[in-house]
This record gives sequence, structure tokens and C-alpha cells, in this order.
Amino acid sequence: MNKFIILCASVFISPLTHASALYFYETGTEDTALAGAGQAARAQDASTILTNPAGMTLLPDHMLTGGLQVLDGNIDYQLNDPQRNSPGDVLKPFPNASAFYSQRINDNLFAGIGLYGDYGLGLDYGDWAGDRIIKKSTLAAMTLSPSLAWKLNDRLSIGASANINYGFLSLTRSVQGDEYQEQDHDWAMSYRLGLLMALTDSTRAGVTWTSQTDYDFDIHGSSQIPRASFAIPLTAQISAPEQLMFSVVHDINPQWSVMGDLGWQDWSQFGAPDITVRGRQVDNASRMKDTWHMALGAQYRPSEKWRFDAGVAFDSTPYHDQGNVSMALPTGDEWRFGTGAQYRITPASQIGVAVEYLHMQSSHVVSPAIYSGRFDKPSLWFAGVSYSYQF
Repeated sequence: MNKFIILCASVFISPLTHASALYFYETGTEDTALAGAGQAARAQDASTILTNPAGMTLLPDHMLTGGLQVLDGNIDYQLNDPQRNSPGDVLKPFPNASAFYSQRINDNLFAGIGLYGDYGLGLDYGDWAGDRIIKKSTLAAMTLSPSLAWKLNDRLSIGASANINYGFLSLTRSVQGDEYQEQDHDWAMSYRLGLLMALTDSTRAGVTWTSQTDYDFDIHGSSQIPRASFAIPLTAQISAPEQLMFSVVHDINPQWSVMGDLGWQDWSQFGAPDITVRGRQVDNASRMKDTWHMALGAQYRPSEKWRFDAGVAFDSTPYHDQGNVSMALPTGDEWRFGTGAQYRITPASQIGVAVEYLHMQSSHVVSPAIYSGRFDKPSLWFAGVSYSYQF
């Protein structure tokens, strides 16, 4: 029985706790319209605190940027056994918001602070054949990011952020026909370092490194599946992956700019958290691998008041095998297509809108066999509005 309990925890709860969270580039800012392209080198508003804190050295004396966003889409899961009730679309609308402020301290020193959520997802499996194990899950995080930037000279700036992260995990299961919810929260620290270089008068390059974030969650509850009924005291250490981003922006002329990214995320580490069930370590060999991110974008300014953005990005799958993915992380190769516009209301303020479509590779779940099935062409979309004011 103990082996069976460990197996159930590793198959259902372990993937849910570490993989129902996704690391998003979209936080309600103009990055959504560009599919993230040029994020570490653009520095066009105070949200550069998130993408490259060194970019604050290109901003005016005081700048405030805020954004609102909603995520939705279609992640449909169908069981292989037609006699069992499938979950269907498990994704529910997920709101998000962000706020950033930067300020010049003196000619060379800049300071800022950001509050945002770029990590999390909510899934709702509903009344399905496995609702005694998983019915709903939410893993969300908010980050407070005090930051500093130093202008070394006219060509080179450096920046750093100390990120104070709050994580929240909630699991809901069906117990004797009623919903039973377990939840926990944790605080964690991470760090971000940035470098911004003016290669020429019209070309900038930026590099940003973000450290891994470790959350510890404790869940205590009971579950039932065919052939077994058991209690699960579970401890999980969940790691949001370390990442590195390199970006370039080139201004062709006053109307046109082009930009690109090359990034890496340490999903192989993220895919193997420290899981303990009833005091025993779960054998959690990772099925995940590191990922690569590439993006291209363009901006067009037909007048002083208007700017139009568009971008496309590709992120490689974090799985070694798309035929054996976690039920709680239905992803694969990802393509992002974004567009949006910025309108300058006054010389000191502007508003922007952005939409983005994200297409994911299809995948299969093979274990456990009684809940095996397929995610067919999952997709997400993002819609957001942002506002910036400088003074």
C-alpha cells in the first residue's frame, strides 16, 4: 500500500504542484504586443524593472507604468477510455495586474520598484473520472521587486533587483461528493541582474539573468481512487526556473525599429522538485528539459502620437517526450503571435492595448493508464491595457 500511495502522489500531486505554474512573459505591459521581443534592450517604460533593471537609465526623471491583463484559452483534455467522463477544457480565465515606478536619484543612479505576477495558472477539471484526486488547482505568485540601476558611461549601464516573491498553492478534490480544498503559501527570494549596452547610436543590446525561486508548500489531506483510500501528508519544494535573456533593438529610422531575443530557462531543474510523502522521498526523475526562447518584433511610428507593435516568438518544449507529459502541464513547443498599439495622450502620458495568441503543441498523458488521454492543440490568448505617466 505504501508504494501505491507514493505512486499516486508522484503521478498526480507532484506534477500538479510543480508544473501547474507557468512562467509568462506577459504581465499586462507592451511586451505582450511584441511577444516579448527585445524585452531586455527596449527600456521604453518603467516595466523594464522586470525585463532589465539596467534600462531605468534610459527613462525620464520619474515614470509610472501600470497594466491590467486577462488570460484565457482552450486546454481540452480527453480520456482515452470513452466510458470515463473526460474533463474537457480545464483552463479558466486568469486575471493579472502589474505596476512599476522608476526615479532618477542623480545623473548616474536610478531606483525603482515593481509589483507583478509572471508565474501561475488556474486549472479546473470539473466533475470528471479523476476528481477524487484532482478537481481544481491554483498556483499563483506575486513579486515585489525593488531595483537599482547605475549608468557607468554613455554606452553602458548595469542594474539589479531583489525580488520578494509570495507563492500560493490551492488543491481541490472531491470527497464523498463534496469539494475539499487544501492550500498553503510561502515567501521566497530571487534576484535579477541586468546589463544594457549602446552598441551604436541606433543599436542597443541587453542581457538579463534571473535566479531560481524556491517555494516550500505543505499539504495535508485524504484521497480515494479505485482500489485505495489514503491520507497524504505532502511537502513540496517548487522551483521557478532560472533564466537568461539576450536582446537586441535596432532603430532603422525614426519610424521603424526591429528587435529580437534569444533566451534560456532551466526547466530541467524545475521539473524535479523535492517531494516528500509520509516522510518518504518520492522518486521523481524529471521528464523535463531546458528550453530555448527566440523572438522577433517590429515597431512602427507613423506619427508622434501613435506607435504600432507586432511580434512572434517560439519557445521549445520542456518535455523530452510529448507522448508522456504531465496532466497538469499540457504544453510543448509554443508559438506566440502578438500585436498592439500605443497612443500618446499628452506629452507626459500614453495608453496602450495589446493582444497575443499562444499555440501549444499537442501532447499525450500515458500514466496512470486509467486516466491516460490527449491534449489536442491547446491554446491561450492574452488581452491587456497599459498606462504610463512621466513627470
